[in-house]
Amino acid sequence: QVQLVESGGGSVEPGGSLRLSCAASGFTFSSYVVSWHRQAPGKERELVASISNLGSNRSYAASVKGRFTISRDNAKNTVYLQMNSLKPEDTAVYYCKTFRGSISYWGQGTQVTVSS
Repeated sequence: QVQLVESGGGSVEPGGSLRLSCAASGFTFSSYVVSWHRQAPGKERELVASISNLGSNRSYAASVKGRFTISRDNAKNTVYLQMNSLKPEDTAVYYCKTFRGSISYWGQGTQVTVSS
């Protein structure tokens, strides 16, 4: 029922930019906190950024602060992650997530590769 679909990943050179999108369906999108996570090869999944239900409260991992921006358009049921000044260490599969109580919902992920 609940579905999150990421898109916008790709391959870019260091210093480049990408904007990821997370399109949601099957639930009242505006009632949920949404977060972005990433998982690089051989590493655990980590929290990248999160945004409150109305978009007024945003938080970021220290490694991406100042470079990434999370936003949401509740009218379009979509959360975005604008990624600037990309570094090779940003290479990972990026996932969006939401939760209600103890139940978590994950997208399928989108690959971001930063290399020269």
